[in-house]
Amino acid sequence: MMNRNRARCIMVQGTMSGAGKSLLCTALCRIFAQDGLRVAPFKSQNMALNSYVTREGLEMGRAQVVQAQAAGVEPDVRMNPILLKPCSDTGSQVIVRGEVRGQMPAKEYFQYKKQLVPEIRDAYQSLAAEYDVIVIEGAGSPAEINLKADDIVNMGLAKLVNAPVLLAGDIDRGGVFAQLYGTVALLEEEERARIGGMVINKFRGDPEILRPGLSMLEERTHLPVLGVVPYLNVEIDDEDSLAPCLSCSSVHKPIDVAVVHLPRISNFTDFAPLENHPALGVRYVREASSIGHPDLIILPGTKNTMEDLLWLRQSGMETVILKAAAADTPVLGVCGGYQMLGCTLRDPNGTEGGTPGRVLRGLGLLPIDTTFTEEKTRTRVQATVLPDSLAGAQLDGYEIHMGCTRGAGTPFCMLQDGAPEGCCQDLVFGTYLHGLFDTGELTVKLADWLCTRKGIAPQRAAAISHGAYQQRQFDMLADGVRAALDMQAIYRLMEEYA
Repeated sequence: MMNRNRARCIMVQGTMSGAGKSLLCTALCRIFAQDGLRVAPFKSQNMALNSYVTREGLEMGRAQVVQAQAAGVEPDVRMNPILLKPCSDTGSQVIVRGEVRGQMPAKEYFQYKKQLVPEIRDAYQSLAAEYDVIVIEGAGSPAEINLKADDIVNMGLAKLVNAPVLLAGDIDRGGVFAQLYGTVALLEEEERARIGGMVINKFRGDPEILRPGLSMLEERTHLPVLGVVPYLNVEIDDEDSLAPCLSCSSVHKPIDVAVVHLPRISNFTDFAPLENHPALGVRYVREASSIGHPDLIILPGTKNTMEDLLWLRQSGMETVILKAAAADTPVLGVCGGYQMLGCTLRDPNGTEGGTPGRVLRGLGLLPIDTTFTEEKTRTRVQATVLPDSLAGAQLDGYEIHMGCTRGAGTPFCMLQDGAPEGCCQDLVFGTYLHGLFDTGELTVKLADWLCTRKGIAPQRAAAISHGAYQQRQFDMLADGVRAALDMQAIYRLMEEYA
Protein backbone atom coordinates (compact mmCIF):
# COMPACT_ATOMS: atom_id res chain seq x y z
CA MET A 1 0.00 0.00 0.00
CA MET A 2 2.84 2.39 0.81
CA ASN A 3 6.45 2.89 -0.10
CA ARG A 4 8.26 1.30 2.84
CA ASN A 5 11.31 3.48 2.25
CA ARG A 6 9.55 6.63 3.32
CA ALA A 7 7.19 7.00 6.28
CA ARG A 8 3.78 8.61 5.85
CA CYS A 9 2.21 10.40 8.80
CA ILE A 10 -1.10 11.52 10.22
CA MET A 11 -1.56 13.89 13.17
CA VAL A 12 -4.50 14.01 15.57
CA GLN A 13 -5.16 17.34 17.24
CA GLY A 14 -8.06 18.13 19.54
CA THR A 15 -10.30 20.99 20.45
CA MET A 16 -9.22 20.64 24.10
CA SER A 17 -7.57 18.32 26.57
CA GLY A 18 -9.63 15.18 27.00
CA ALA A 19 -11.05 15.25 23.47
CA GLY A 20 -9.84 11.69 22.96
CA LYS A 21 -6.65 12.32 20.97
CA SER A 22 -4.67 9.61 22.76
CA LEU A 23 -7.38 7.01 22.22
CA LEU A 24 -7.80 7.88 18.54
CA CYS A 25 -4.04 7.68 18.02
CA THR A 26 -3.99 4.31 19.80
CA ALA A 27 -6.76 3.09 17.50
CA LEU A 28 -4.96 4.33 14.37
CA CYS A 29 -1.73 2.65 15.49
CA ARG A 30 -3.61 -0.63 15.79
CA ILE A 31 -5.51 -0.19 12.52
CA PHE A 32 -2.37 0.53 10.50
CA ALA A 33 -0.60 -2.40 12.17
CA GLN A 34 -3.54 -4.66 11.30
CA ASP A 35 -3.17 -3.46 7.72
CA GLY A 36 0.36 -4.80 7.65
CA LEU A 37 2.26 -1.56 8.20
CA ARG A 38 5.07 -0.91 10.66
CA VAL A 39 3.79 1.93 12.84
CA ALA A 40 5.33 4.24 15.43
CA PRO A 41 3.51 6.79 17.63
CA PHE A 42 4.99 10.23 18.20
CA LYS A 43 4.27 13.09 20.58
CA SER A 44 6.92 15.78 20.66
CA GLN A 45 6.03 17.08 24.13
CA ASN A 46 3.91 15.34 26.70
CA MET A 47 2.89 16.65 30.11
CA ALA A 48 1.99 13.79 32.42
CA LEU A 49 2.81 12.25 35.76
CA ASN A 50 2.31 8.70 34.50
CA SER A 51 5.57 7.57 32.95
CA TYR A 52 7.38 4.40 31.96
CA VAL A 53 10.93 3.07 31.81
CA THR A 54 12.11 1.58 28.53
CA ARG A 55 14.42 -1.42 28.24
CA GLU A 56 17.31 1.04 27.97
CA GLY A 57 16.38 2.58 31.33
CA LEU A 58 15.01 5.80 29.82
CA GLU A 59 11.79 7.56 30.81
CA MET A 60 8.84 8.42 28.56
CA GLY A 61 5.12 9.19 28.80
CA ARG A 62 2.74 6.25 29.08
CA ALA A 63 0.42 7.42 26.27
CA GLN A 64 3.05 6.69 23.64
CA VAL A 65 3.94 3.46 25.43
CA VAL A 66 0.33 2.31 25.09
CA GLN A 67 0.25 3.42 21.45
CA ALA A 68 3.47 1.51 20.75
CA GLN A 69 1.97 -1.57 22.37
CA ALA A 70 -1.11 -1.17 20.18
CA ALA A 71 1.18 -0.96 17.15
CA GLY A 72 3.04 -4.07 18.28
CA VAL A 73 6.43 -2.36 18.63
CA GLU A 74 8.80 -1.77 21.52
CA PRO A 75 8.35 1.61 23.30
CA ASP A 76 11.20 4.00 22.43
CA VAL A 77 11.98 7.42 23.93
CA ARG A 78 12.15 8.86 20.42
CA MET A 79 8.37 8.45 20.36
CA ASN A 80 8.11 11.04 23.17
CA PRO A 81 11.31 13.11 23.11
CA ILE A 82 10.11 15.66 25.69
CA LEU A 83 8.26 14.74 28.88
CA LEU A 84 7.19 17.38 31.39
CA LYS A 85 6.32 16.13 34.88
CA PRO A 86 4.62 18.91 36.88
CA CYS A 87 6.19 19.42 40.32
CA SER A 88 3.97 22.37 41.25
CA ASP A 89 1.28 24.55 39.74
CA THR A 90 3.93 26.60 37.94
CA GLY A 91 6.90 24.32 37.28
CA SER A 92 7.88 20.92 35.89
CA GLN A 93 10.70 18.45 35.74
CA VAL A 94 11.96 18.50 32.15
CA ILE A 95 12.94 15.12 30.65
CA VAL A 96 14.53 15.07 27.18
CA ARG A 97 15.15 11.80 25.33
CA GLY A 98 14.54 9.95 28.59
CA GLU A 99 17.00 11.91 30.74
CA VAL A 100 16.27 14.62 33.32
CA ARG A 101 17.41 18.09 32.20
CA GLY A 102 16.30 19.79 35.41
CA GLN A 103 13.30 21.57 36.93
CA MET A 104 12.00 24.74 35.32
CA PRO A 105 9.27 27.27 36.02
CA ALA A 106 6.77 27.53 33.17
CA LYS A 107 8.12 30.88 31.94
CA GLU A 108 11.69 29.60 31.82
CA TYR A 109 10.67 26.46 29.95
CA PHE A 110 8.62 28.48 27.46
CA GLN A 111 11.83 30.29 26.49
CA TYR A 112 14.00 27.17 26.66
CA LYS A 113 11.82 24.92 24.48
CA LYS A 114 13.02 26.57 21.25
CA GLN A 115 16.37 24.91 21.88
CA LEU A 116 14.63 21.51 21.79
CA VAL A 117 13.42 21.77 18.18
CA PRO A 118 16.53 19.97 16.82
CA GLU A 119 15.96 17.16 19.36
CA ILE A 120 12.34 16.83 18.19
CA ARG A 121 13.32 16.87 14.53
CA ASP A 122 16.05 14.28 15.02
CA ALA A 123 13.78 11.96 16.99
CA TYR A 124 11.04 12.18 14.38
CA GLN A 125 13.33 11.76 11.39
CA SER A 126 15.04 8.72 12.87
CA LEU A 127 11.65 7.08 13.45
CA ALA A 128 10.51 8.03 9.95
CA ALA A 129 13.54 6.24 8.53
CA GLU A 130 12.53 3.00 10.25
CA TYR A 131 8.73 2.90 10.05
CA ASP A 132 6.03 3.01 7.37
CA VAL A 133 3.63 5.26 9.28
CA ILE A 134 4.04 7.77 12.12
CA VAL A 135 0.88 8.53 14.12
CA ILE A 136 1.38 11.93 15.76
CA GLU A 137 -0.55 13.19 18.77
CA GLY A 138 -0.98 16.86 19.54
CA ALA A 139 -1.51 18.35 23.00
CA GLY A 140 -4.36 20.42 24.38
CA SER A 141 -5.69 22.54 21.55
CA PRO A 142 -4.02 24.26 18.56
CA ALA A 143 -6.29 27.26 19.23
CA GLU A 144 -4.67 28.17 22.55
CA ILE A 145 -3.58 31.45 21.02
CA ASN A 146 -1.61 32.56 24.08
CA LEU A 147 0.71 29.57 23.58
CA LYS A 148 1.05 29.59 19.79
CA ALA A 149 4.37 31.42 19.70
CA ASP A 150 7.12 28.88 19.06
CA ASP A 151 4.64 26.00 19.23
CA ILE A 152 6.38 22.60 19.14
CA VAL A 153 3.48 20.23 19.73
CA ASN A 154 0.47 21.23 17.58
CA MET A 155 0.48 23.18 14.32
CA GLY A 156 4.13 24.14 14.81
CA LEU A 157 5.04 20.48 14.84
CA ALA A 158 2.71 19.70 11.92
CA LYS A 159 4.59 22.29 9.87
CA LEU A 160 7.98 21.03 11.04
CA VAL A 161 7.30 17.45 9.84
CA ASN A 162 4.78 18.32 7.10
CA ALA A 163 1.90 16.38 8.64
CA PRO A 164 -1.79 16.41 7.68
CA VAL A 165 -4.15 16.87 10.61
CA LEU A 166 -7.37 15.32 11.87
CA LEU A 167 -9.19 17.63 14.29
CA ALA A 168 -11.13 15.78 17.01
CA GLY A 169 -13.91 17.12 19.21
CA ASP A 170 -15.57 15.45 22.21
CA ILE A 171 -19.36 15.42 21.91
CA ASP A 172 -19.83 13.65 25.26
CA ARG A 173 -19.29 16.90 27.16
CA GLY A 174 -21.49 18.92 24.81
CA GLY A 175 -20.79 21.87 22.57
CA VAL A 176 -18.84 19.89 19.98
CA PHE A 177 -19.98 22.02 17.01
CA ALA A 178 -18.82 25.20 18.73
CA GLN A 179 -15.56 23.49 19.72
CA LEU A 180 -14.74 22.45 16.16
CA TYR A 181 -15.93 25.62 14.46
CA GLY A 182 -14.23 27.89 17.00
CA THR A 183 -10.96 26.00 16.79
CA VAL A 184 -10.89 26.20 13.00
CA ALA A 185 -11.84 29.89 13.08
CA LEU A 186 -8.93 30.75 15.41
CA LEU A 187 -6.34 29.08 13.22
CA GLU A 188 -4.34 30.90 10.59
CA GLU A 189 -5.07 30.15 6.95
CA GLU A 190 -1.93 28.05 6.52
CA GLU A 191 -2.88 26.02 9.59
CA ARG A 192 -6.47 25.47 8.47
CA ALA A 193 -5.14 24.16 5.16
CA ARG A 194 -3.42 21.31 7.01
CA ILE A 195 -6.69 19.98 8.43
CA GLY A 196 -7.84 17.13 6.22
CA GLY A 197 -10.99 16.45 8.18
CA MET A 198 -12.81 16.57 11.49
CA VAL A 199 -13.78 13.71 13.80
CA ILE A 200 -16.56 13.79 16.36
CA ASN A 201 -15.62 11.55 19.24
CA LYS A 202 -17.46 9.74 22.07
CA PHE A 203 -20.97 9.89 20.56
CA ARG A 204 -23.86 8.08 22.23
CA GLY A 205 -26.98 7.54 20.17
CA ASP A 206 -28.09 7.50 16.53
CA PRO A 207 -25.59 9.28 14.22
CA GLU A 208 -28.46 10.24 11.88
CA ILE A 209 -29.61 12.74 14.47
CA LEU A 210 -26.32 14.57 13.94
CA ARG A 211 -26.66 14.77 10.15
CA PRO A 212 -28.06 18.34 9.91
CA GLY A 213 -25.39 19.65 12.27
CA LEU A 214 -22.63 17.86 10.40
CA SER A 215 -23.74 19.38 7.11
CA MET A 216 -23.82 22.87 8.59
CA LEU A 217 -20.40 22.36 10.21
CA GLU A 218 -18.91 21.27 6.90
CA GLU A 219 -20.43 24.26 5.12
CA ARG A 220 -19.06 26.74 7.64
CA THR A 221 -15.59 25.28 8.02
CA HIS A 222 -15.17 24.01 4.43
CA LEU A 223 -13.81 20.79 5.95
CA PRO A 224 -15.25 17.27 5.78
CA VAL A 225 -16.33 15.27 8.81
CA LEU A 226 -14.47 11.99 8.39
CA GLY A 227 -16.29 10.11 11.09
CA VAL A 228 -18.47 10.02 14.17
CA VAL A 229 -16.80 7.66 16.63
CA PRO A 230 -19.18 6.08 19.14
CA TYR A 231 -18.50 6.00 22.86
CA LEU A 232 -16.57 2.73 23.06
CA ASN A 233 -16.56 0.67 26.24
CA VAL A 234 -12.92 -0.32 26.10
CA GLU A 235 -10.38 -0.22 28.91
CA ILE A 236 -7.15 1.37 27.75
CA ASP A 237 -4.59 2.78 30.18
CA ASP A 238 -5.12 6.52 30.53
CA GLU A 239 -2.30 8.78 31.67
CA ASP A 240 -4.40 11.92 31.91
CA SER A 241 -5.55 13.55 35.14
CA LEU A 242 -9.03 13.54 33.56
CA ALA A 243 -9.04 9.72 33.47
CA PRO A 244 -12.53 8.37 34.36
CA CYS A 245 -11.11 5.89 36.87
CA LEU A 246 -9.97 8.77 39.11
CA SER A 247 -13.61 9.82 39.49
CA CYS A 248 -14.69 6.40 40.76
CA SER A 249 -15.75 6.93 44.38
CA SER A 250 -17.93 3.84 45.01
CA VAL A 251 -17.61 0.13 44.33
CA HIS A 252 -20.01 -2.76 43.85
CA LYS A 253 -17.67 -5.69 44.35
CA PRO A 254 -16.97 -7.80 47.47
CA ILE A 255 -13.55 -6.33 48.23
CA ASP A 256 -13.21 -2.58 48.78
CA VAL A 257 -9.83 -1.15 47.70
CA ALA A 258 -9.36 2.53 48.55
CA VAL A 259 -6.60 4.32 46.61
CA VAL A 260 -5.70 7.68 48.16
CA HIS A 261 -6.02 10.31 45.42
CA LEU A 262 -2.96 12.40 46.22
CA PRO A 263 -2.86 15.91 44.72
CA ARG A 264 0.18 14.96 42.62
CA ILE A 265 -0.73 11.32 42.03
CA SER A 266 1.42 9.57 39.43
CA ASN A 267 1.36 6.19 37.67
CA PHE A 268 -2.19 5.40 38.76
CA THR A 269 -2.22 2.99 35.83
CA ASP A 270 -0.45 0.62 38.26
CA PHE A 271 -3.88 -0.27 39.61
CA ALA A 272 -5.77 -0.83 36.36
CA PRO A 273 -5.28 -4.63 36.60
CA LEU A 274 -6.99 -4.62 40.00
CA GLU A 275 -10.08 -2.99 38.51
CA ASN A 276 -10.49 -5.92 36.10
CA HIS A 277 -10.61 -8.59 38.82
CA PRO A 278 -14.18 -9.74 39.63
CA ALA A 279 -13.67 -9.44 43.38
CA LEU A 280 -11.83 -6.12 43.60
CA GLY A 281 -13.62 -2.79 43.61
CA VAL A 282 -11.14 0.07 43.24
CA ARG A 283 -12.15 3.59 44.23
CA TYR A 284 -10.12 6.80 44.50
CA VAL A 285 -10.50 8.76 47.73
CA ARG A 286 -9.84 12.49 47.98
CA GLU A 287 -11.25 13.21 51.47
CA ALA A 288 -10.52 11.58 54.80
CA SER A 289 -14.24 11.28 55.53
CA SER A 290 -14.69 9.14 52.43
CA ILE A 291 -12.26 6.34 53.26
CA GLY A 292 -14.81 4.40 55.34
CA HIS A 293 -13.77 0.83 56.17
CA PRO A 294 -11.93 -0.55 53.14
CA ASP A 295 -10.33 -3.98 52.92
CA LEU A 296 -7.12 -2.44 51.58
CA ILE A 297 -5.69 1.09 51.49
CA ILE A 298 -3.19 1.99 48.77
CA LEU A 299 -0.87 4.98 48.86
CA PRO A 300 0.16 5.47 45.21
CA GLY A 301 3.09 7.19 43.59
CA THR A 302 3.44 10.96 43.53
CA LYS A 303 5.62 13.50 41.76
CA ASN A 304 6.25 15.32 45.05
CA THR A 305 6.36 12.99 48.03
CA MET A 306 7.01 15.60 50.70
CA GLU A 307 4.30 18.01 49.60
CA ASP A 308 1.75 15.20 49.32
CA LEU A 309 2.81 13.89 52.72
CA LEU A 310 2.01 17.33 54.15
CA TRP A 311 -1.35 17.17 52.37
CA LEU A 312 -2.03 13.79 54.03
CA ARG A 313 -1.29 15.36 57.39
CA GLN A 314 -3.25 18.58 56.88
CA SER A 315 -6.30 16.90 55.32
CA GLY A 316 -6.73 14.40 58.12
CA MET A 317 -6.01 11.51 55.75
CA GLU A 318 -2.92 10.48 57.75
CA THR A 319 -4.95 10.07 60.93
CA VAL A 320 -7.53 7.93 59.16
CA ILE A 321 -4.86 5.71 57.59
CA LEU A 322 -3.08 5.23 60.92
CA LYS A 323 -6.34 4.28 62.65
CA ALA A 324 -7.16 1.83 59.88
CA ALA A 325 -3.69 0.26 60.07
CA ALA A 326 -4.01 -0.06 63.86
CA ALA A 327 -7.29 -1.91 63.26
CA ASP A 328 -5.47 -4.42 61.01
CA THR A 329 -6.48 -2.95 57.66
CA PRO A 330 -3.73 -3.81 55.16
CA VAL A 331 -1.87 -0.82 53.68
CA LEU A 332 0.20 -0.88 50.49
CA GLY A 333 2.52 1.94 49.46
CA VAL A 334 3.98 2.18 45.95
CA CYS A 335 6.98 4.39 45.17
CA GLY A 336 6.20 7.78 46.77
CA GLY A 337 3.52 6.08 48.85
CA TYR A 338 6.16 3.62 50.06
CA GLN A 339 8.43 6.51 51.07
CA MET A 340 5.58 8.11 53.05
CA LEU A 341 5.06 4.94 55.08
CA GLY A 342 8.54 5.25 56.60
CA CYS A 343 9.85 7.08 59.65
CA THR A 344 11.63 10.07 58.12
CA LEU A 345 12.05 11.77 54.76
CA ARG A 346 15.06 14.02 54.21
CA ASP A 347 15.65 16.44 51.35
CA PRO A 348 19.15 17.85 51.84
CA ASN A 349 19.41 19.49 48.40
CA GLY A 350 15.84 20.69 47.90
CA THR A 351 15.26 18.03 45.25
CA GLU A 352 11.54 17.97 46.05
CA GLY A 353 11.28 21.69 45.35
CA GLY A 354 11.25 22.86 48.94
CA THR A 355 13.85 24.37 51.25
CA PRO A 356 17.14 22.43 51.21
CA GLY A 357 17.64 20.46 54.40
CA ARG A 358 13.94 19.90 55.03
CA VAL A 359 13.12 16.83 57.14
CA LEU A 360 9.61 15.43 57.57
CA ARG A 361 8.23 12.72 59.79
CA GLY A 362 6.64 9.88 57.84
CA LEU A 363 3.63 7.80 58.84
CA GLY A 364 5.91 5.49 60.81
CA LEU A 365 4.29 2.29 59.58
CA LEU A 366 7.51 0.88 58.13
CA PRO A 367 11.04 0.92 59.68
CA ILE A 368 12.61 2.81 56.77
CA ASP A 369 14.10 6.23 56.09
CA THR A 370 14.34 8.02 52.74
CA THR A 371 16.85 10.61 51.59
CA PHE A 372 16.13 12.44 48.32
CA THR A 373 19.02 12.86 45.91
CA GLU A 374 19.58 14.57 42.59
CA GLU A 375 20.06 11.24 40.83
CA LYS A 376 16.97 9.55 39.41
CA THR A 377 16.60 5.78 39.52
CA ARG A 378 15.18 4.35 36.28
CA THR A 379 15.31 0.61 35.79
CA ARG A 380 13.29 -2.37 34.59
CA VAL A 381 13.23 -5.34 36.99
CA GLN A 382 11.79 -8.79 37.56
CA ALA A 383 11.07 -9.92 41.10
CA THR A 384 9.38 -12.51 43.33
CA VAL A 385 7.09 -11.43 46.17
CA LEU A 386 8.13 -12.71 49.61
CA PRO A 387 5.42 -12.14 52.31
CA ASP A 388 3.59 -15.38 53.13
CA SER A 389 0.16 -14.05 52.19
CA LEU A 390 1.36 -13.12 48.68
CA ALA A 391 4.42 -15.34 48.32
CA GLY A 392 5.63 -16.53 44.97
CA ALA A 393 3.96 -13.94 42.74
CA GLN A 394 6.25 -13.07 39.85
CA LEU A 395 6.55 -9.38 39.00
CA ASP A 396 7.78 -7.59 35.91
CA GLY A 397 7.97 -3.90 36.74
CA TYR A 398 10.09 -0.78 36.77
CA GLU A 399 11.43 1.85 39.14
CA ILE A 400 11.23 5.62 38.61
CA HIS A 401 12.10 7.64 41.70
CA MET A 402 14.31 10.25 43.26
CA GLY A 403 15.68 9.14 46.59
CA CYS A 404 17.32 6.26 48.41
CA THR A 405 15.47 4.24 51.05
CA ARG A 406 17.19 2.28 53.81
CA GLY A 407 15.90 0.40 56.82
CA ALA A 408 15.06 -2.82 58.56
CA GLY A 409 11.99 -5.00 58.21
CA THR A 410 11.29 -7.87 55.83
CA PRO A 411 11.78 -7.20 52.10
CA PHE A 412 8.62 -7.07 50.01
CA CYS A 413 10.25 -8.93 47.14
CA MET A 414 13.49 -10.38 45.86
CA LEU A 415 14.86 -9.02 42.60
CA GLN A 416 16.08 -11.33 39.89
CA ASP A 417 19.70 -10.49 40.77
CA GLY A 418 19.13 -11.58 44.38
CA ALA A 419 18.84 -8.08 45.88
CA PRO A 420 16.01 -7.42 48.39
CA GLU A 421 13.50 -4.71 47.50
CA GLY A 422 10.82 -2.90 49.45
CA CYS A 423 9.74 -3.53 53.00
CA CYS A 424 6.85 -5.06 54.91
CA GLN A 425 5.88 -5.18 58.54
CA ASP A 426 2.73 -6.82 59.88
CA LEU A 427 0.01 -5.85 57.35
CA VAL A 428 1.88 -2.90 55.84
CA PHE A 429 3.70 -3.37 52.53
CA GLY A 430 5.89 -1.01 50.54
CA THR A 431 7.66 -1.24 47.20
CA TYR A 432 9.26 0.99 44.59
CA LEU A 433 8.03 -1.24 41.74
CA HIS A 434 5.55 0.24 39.30
CA GLY A 435 3.66 -2.27 37.20
CA LEU A 436 3.60 -4.71 40.13
CA PHE A 437 0.18 -6.06 39.12
CA ASP A 438 0.84 -6.28 35.37
CA THR A 439 1.72 -9.99 35.24
CA GLY A 440 -1.60 -10.81 36.91
CA GLU A 441 -0.02 -13.10 39.52
CA LEU A 442 0.04 -10.60 42.39
CA THR A 443 -3.50 -9.49 41.53
CA VAL A 444 -4.85 -13.03 41.98
CA LYS A 445 -2.91 -13.70 45.19
CA LEU A 446 -3.95 -10.34 46.66
CA ALA A 447 -7.63 -10.91 45.82
CA ASP A 448 -7.61 -14.44 47.28
CA TRP A 449 -5.93 -13.24 50.46
CA LEU A 450 -8.31 -10.31 50.96
CA CYS A 451 -11.34 -12.55 50.33
CA THR A 452 -10.08 -15.09 52.87
CA ARG A 453 -9.47 -12.33 55.45
CA LYS A 454 -13.02 -11.14 54.93
CA GLY A 455 -14.44 -14.64 55.32
CA ILE A 456 -15.79 -14.95 51.80
CA ALA A 457 -14.96 -17.48 49.12
CA PRO A 458 -12.26 -16.26 46.73
CA GLN A 459 -13.64 -15.40 43.31
CA ARG A 460 -11.32 -17.40 41.12
CA ALA A 461 -9.80 -15.63 38.16
CA ALA A 462 -6.99 -16.71 35.87
CA ALA A 463 -3.72 -14.84 36.22
CA ILE A 464 -4.08 -12.95 32.94
CA SER A 465 -1.29 -10.48 32.28
CA HIS A 466 -2.29 -6.87 31.86
CA GLY A 467 -0.50 -6.90 28.51
CA ALA A 468 -2.61 -9.77 27.15
CA TYR A 469 -5.78 -8.07 28.38
CA GLN A 470 -4.74 -4.81 26.72
CA GLN A 471 -4.13 -6.54 23.39
CA ARG A 472 -7.76 -7.67 23.30
CA GLN A 473 -8.87 -4.16 24.18
CA PHE A 474 -6.75 -2.71 21.36
CA ASP A 475 -8.53 -4.94 18.83
CA MET A 476 -11.95 -3.89 20.16
CA LEU A 477 -10.93 -0.24 19.97
CA ALA A 478 -9.59 -0.60 16.43
CA ASP A 479 -12.74 -2.38 15.25
CA GLY A 480 -14.97 0.39 16.61
CA VAL A 481 -12.89 3.25 15.22
CA ARG A 482 -12.30 1.62 11.83
CA ALA A 483 -16.04 1.18 11.39
CA ALA A 484 -16.64 4.86 12.22
CA LEU A 485 -13.86 6.57 10.26
CA ASP A 486 -13.43 7.00 6.52
CA MET A 487 -10.11 5.18 6.46
CA GLN A 488 -9.80 5.44 2.68
CA ALA A 489 -9.93 9.22 2.99
CA ILE A 490 -7.30 9.12 5.73
CA TYR A 491 -4.99 6.98 3.60
CA ARG A 492 -5.45 9.40 0.69
CA LEU A 493 -4.68 12.34 2.94
CA MET A 494 -1.46 10.71 4.07
CA GLU A 495 -0.43 10.08 0.47
CA GLU A 496 -1.06 13.72 -0.44
CA TYR A 497 1.49 14.83 2.17
CA ALA A 498 4.03 12.13 1.38
